[in-house]
Amino acid sequence: MSGEYVSYGGIFFPTLSYSEETLSYVENKFQILDDDIINVTYPKSGTNWMSQILSLIHHSGDPTWVNSVPVWDRVPWIEVTEGMEKALKYPPPRLLASHLPFQLFPKSFIHSKAKIIFTMRNPKDVLISYYKFSKIMKAFRDHGSLKEFLEDFLGGNVPYGSWFDHVKGWMELKGRDNFFLVTYEDLQRDLRGCVEKICHFVGKDLSSQQIDSVVENSSFQKMKNNKMSNFTLLPDTHMDHQKGQIMRKGVCEDWKNHLTQEQKEHFDRVYQEKMRDMSVTFPWD
Repeated sequence: MSGEYVSYGGIFFPTLSYSEETLSYVENKFQILDDDIINVTYPKSGTNWMSQILSLIHHSGDPTWVNSVPVWDRVPWIEVTEGMEKALKYPPPRLLASHLPFQLFPKSFIHSKAKIIFTMRNPKDVLISYYKFSKIMKAFRDHGSLKEFLEDFLGGNVPYGSWFDHVKGWMELKGRDNFFLVTYEDLQRDLRGCVEKICHFVGKDLSSQQIDSVVENSSFQKMKNNKMSNFTLLPDTHMDHQKGQIMRKGVCEDWKNHLTQEQKEHFDRVYQEKMRDMSVTFPWD
């Protein structure tokens, strides 16, 4: 039902699209294939953007697919019941998406050669985007004001759990040949350079013109105007389209327009505490 959560592995998931049965199947029985390419993110970190980039690379820059098939059919979310069913019917090589923390990800991945592309984003921007998202998605319970949502976010009491735990879990794979790390900020700063690196990582040799097409058709404005990418096709049962859009701004550091100085300092204290054992420096540090 709308606004209700199920707890699986100690983490909240909205009951509108998730079930314990599906989550358990995905964790324990879903078979990751060697030629799978999986777009992994914490929510609101550039998932849709990366799905668009991978879709275009998959078709050598030809935008026909991204202009005719909804993003959730092109790159299904494996932990969502409907997405999991689509993934099982998807002919390989598959493009898949997941927000799952590493400990709940399909166990079959460990012994596969599947490629993970892990996209991260400044957690303060994730916070703001997630808060706005929670207000228009009917699957979410009302987390109250931004101040209240901030506390839930820092405490991991939001769907998909703690951003900190999610990032630290996936970063354990850093250095593996089948793990590619990119940030939302990298994509903003040098989209073409990132696309070239992703092509190399997934073993796709594109011409300069094909890369130009990937870059052009994965721009924020192109995606915002593309109903197959902008989530305007999402049914009213899932989203209140009157309250806002999923694709809002597509910028970095929007958090500065929303957090008070006190909230920023509070966030920074929690961030420093939870990330102090990480030996990686991020663009937002």
